[in-house]
Amino acid sequence: MDYIAEYLRHLELDVNLSPATLDAYRRDLEQFWRFVTEQCELLGRPLQAASIDKHLLRDYLTYLNMNGYSRASIARILASIRGFSKFLVRTGILSADFARGIKTPRQAKKLPPVMSVDEVDTLLETETNEDPVLALRNRAMFELLYATGVRVAELVNLDVDDVDFQHGFVRVFGKGRKERIVPCHAAALRHVERYLARRQELTGLGRERALFVNARGTRLSTRGVQFILEQMAEKAGLPKDISPHTFRHSFATHLLDGGADLRSVQEMLGHSNLSATQIYTRISRSRLKSVYNRAHPRA
Repeated sequence: MDYIAEYLRHLELDVNLSPATLDAYRRDLEQFWRFVTEQCELLGRPLQAASIDKHLLRDYLTYLNMNGYSRASIARILASIRGFSKFLVRTGILSADFARGIKTPRQAKKLPPVMSVDEVDTLLETETNEDPVLALRNRAMFELLYATGVRVAELVNLDVDDVDFQHGFVRVFGKGRKERIVPCHAAALRHVERYLARRQELTGLGRERALFVNARGTRLSTRGVQFILEQMAEKAGLPKDISPHTFRHSFATHLLDGGADLRSVQEMLGHSNLSATQIYTRISRSRLKSVYNRAHPRA
């Protein structure tokens, strides 16, 4: 029985994970299974799910650490294995959860990069595309990214019908296909409207539903968005490490700086846990301390 295939089928059908997330789970679990196979051969054990125990899992985590995997990567891989172990117990393949009690490596807490308001303005005013329709698309795309704080995958998955111009909202499908409604300010929506007025010059008479399309008239990819942003950042003279996710970090931080409450920001970001949103309060405090240190005569 292909245990990994059964588990991935469960994640696809019952949990509704995205193809990209399923691929990540597949890679993690197939690599783990190769390690299990090699260890079973060395120890003379039969290759089966029941051969896996806590000692074997700890050996695997040690192997990952010795081969240069970061703590973040090891934590992600362990999360994949934990879910797999619980599935095997739930389906009766195993009698005990071999991952239970195995601690996740402690993560170094890093503050995500955030642009200043001036840097955002500079970037949004920068254009690298000579095609006027693509220039309108780029401006609308990044205005919407900053106005809503959506993830880049959520951005490219938006359809034209997901934008409610009348009420100023965008319908977003996040992780696990969870739907949320995010407010969007009028200035960003005006840029989207200008782009939509000429979008057909890219799509022709086709029935493409995607809001943001490429030069061939089909849905823009996340890699395409990253490539466009890299060109814009370089032309604007901004750091090369700016990514679409930097807009999300900046969106949340600027809202909190402006007095927004944490729960509202959590809902707009689509975070299931408040702890994921609380990191932005640390960024706000860090920025405040930086301003204080620069401005106070005795700091």
